[in-house]
Amino acid sequence: MEIKIGIQNIGREIILESNKDADEVAKLVAEALADGKQLRLEDEKGRQVIVPSAVIGYVELGAQEPRR
Repeated sequence: MEIKIGIQNIGREIILESNKDADEVAKLVAEALADGKQLRLEDEKGRQVIVPSAVIGYVELGAQEPRR
């Protein structure tokens, strides 16, 4: 699934592909925003993306594609 994270006052998005489903990612985003913590996501290749919740503008979750 493709995840796009918009950062406040920055014109570019962070885009990553993840193996997690949309509900799991939405839960992680909600927890990070509620607690004022950082959002930690891992892409398909095992790389981590860490974003402070204070600068998140939006998170867009793409459609889940079935594996080929």
